[in-house]
Amino acid sequence: MASGTAMNATSSGGSNDVSLEEPKKMTREDWRKKKELEEQRKLGNAPAEVDEEGKDINPHIPQYISSVPWYIDPSKRPTLKHQRPQPEKQKQYSSSGEWYKRGVQEHAIATRYRKGACENCGALTHKKKDCMERPRKVGAKYTGMNIAPDEHVQPQLMFDYDGKRDRWNGYNPEEHMKIVEEYSKVDLAKRTLKAQKLQEELASGKLEQVNSPRHQWGEEEPNSQTERDHNSEDEDEDKYADDIDMPGQNFDSKRRITVRNLRIREDIAKYLRNLDPNSAYYDPKTRAMRENPYANTGKNPDEVGYAGDNFVRYTGDTISMAQTQLFAWEAYDKGSEVHLQADPTKLELLYKSFKVKKEDFKAQQKESILEKYGGQEHLDAPPAELLLAQTEDYVEYSRHGTVIKGQEKAIACSKYEEDVKINNHTCIWGSYWKEGKWGYKCCHSFVKYSYCTGEAGKEIANTEASVLEEQPREEEHMTKPKTLMEIHQEKQKEKKKKKHKKSSNSDSEGEEKKKQEKLKKALNAEEARLLHVKEIMQLDERKRPYNSLYETREPTEEEMEAYRMKRQRPDDPMASFLGQ
Repeated sequence: MASGTAMNATSSGGSNDVSLEEPKKMTREDWRKKKELEEQRKLGNAPAEVDEEGKDINPHIPQYISSVPWYIDPSKRPTLKHQRPQPEKQKQYSSSGEWYKRGVQEHAIATRYRKGACENCGALTHKKKDCMERPRKVGAKYTGMNIAPDEHVQPQLMFDYDGKRDRWNGYNPEEHMKIVEEYSKVDLAKRTLKAQKLQEELASGKLEQVNSPRHQWGEEEPNSQTERDHNSEDEDEDKYADDIDMPGQNFDSKRRITVRNLRIREDIAKYLRNLDPNSAYYDPKTRAMRENPYANTGKNPDEVGYAGDNFVRYTGDTISMAQTQLFAWEAYDKGSEVHLQADPTKLELLYKSFKVKKEDFKAQQKESILEKYGGQEHLDAPPAELLLAQTEDYVEYSRHGTVIKGQEKAIACSKYEEDVKINNHTCIWGSYWKEGKWGYKCCHSFVKYSYCTGEAGKEIANTEASVLEEQPREEEHMTKPKTLMEIHQEKQKEKKKKKHKKSSNSDSEGEEKKKQEKLKKALNAEEARLLHVKEIMQLDERKRPYNSLYETREPTEEEMEAYRMKRQRPDDPMASFLGQ
């Protein structure tokens, strides 16, 4: 009992500081309201929860991060203070204005002992046990004489990343003023010297020679050198700025300035030559553009100012140099001791003789094959571009047929003479066609190589055509009268035709009746089939017979017609009236 009362006492005493009781269980209604409020906060319809510092808490942060455990302090509100950097754990860095001490203060020696100083020498910067001076018989604490000056102790500065790399940290701007003053003094001295020299020249009369008549007519006088010296002295010192070498142009080993990839101001950057993102790739690290930026624009690489780095790499003597190097390697493998750098002349002569022998060998081989098998006529044929009329030149046309990119295809000329007009004709042969015949359009003549008659020929041709049309009409009127025998034969033929028509009509009527009877039967069968399908579709799938809707027989024409007539179309506006 005593121990139990003691425990109760301790628990009651502890509850005065922090209540360690478990939180009361929430009712179902409170829990539902809490969840609804969380959802509204996540959707942004309700204001976010605020911590003890007045900062909003993100509603998507889990509860186990934001809420304080009940066993630590149940009275605390949700907070994110423990997620932020704690000030007591942060490193304290020195500010940018702090720097090490410079120089030692002279004549700053104490005359009497100060409290807390070294008992041996009297300096305030250390104690007796750290004193490096010889131990005195009677310390400065008691004598008050020969007190040592304070040591020059530098502060312990700790800078952050930027503070360590600050070039101007600790720089005193007053130091720069000394340089400014020094230059101003030098400039003032130069001005005084120049003014003094000018006064001397005026006194001696050297400046009056400028206005002499000989100088006005352009003749040089003996003292012209002194005038030039005087003019050069009067000019500003900035005139020598034009004589200074550009970076990368000075070849003096002592004053050489090297700048890589120096570009002239008037040059166009490679990546600005074609702004299409699908054009040649530009490598910003190496500043290289290997492909031609004008590749798809239809421009000739020889006409543009820049056609890519590969164009420069594969033009000039570069290809021949590479071929010579390849020949040197192959020749060395076969036993010839040649080298491109060691003996280039020998290699060049050897390569030229090799090419001549190779061409002779190819020509002899070609001749021997043609002598043996023949086929010289196939080698003399025109190229494939002319035979197939196909080229690799890119040409782009607009919707109207005009050329946008590339060169327009040249019109192929015929091997025959074109637009040659003979015998006073104004149109060529074949410009006029009528009733299956060709002729001249200018005179409507159908005789080739005839002389042109102009409008008169057109009138004659039109009158001849009208006369030819009237002749068959007159022949119809001038036909001979028929005999009685011919009239009787024509009547017999007409009677036979009428009988044949009547018999054919009766046969067609019988066939139509049969077709209608078959169609009625097919319609009745189609109605029965539709009823059967409707009954089967109403059954359960498990009770439906296997392959109940499957038939292997090919439908007849009447059945297809009945299916078309009975088929319901949902897009038919009269579909709702079919069942009535």
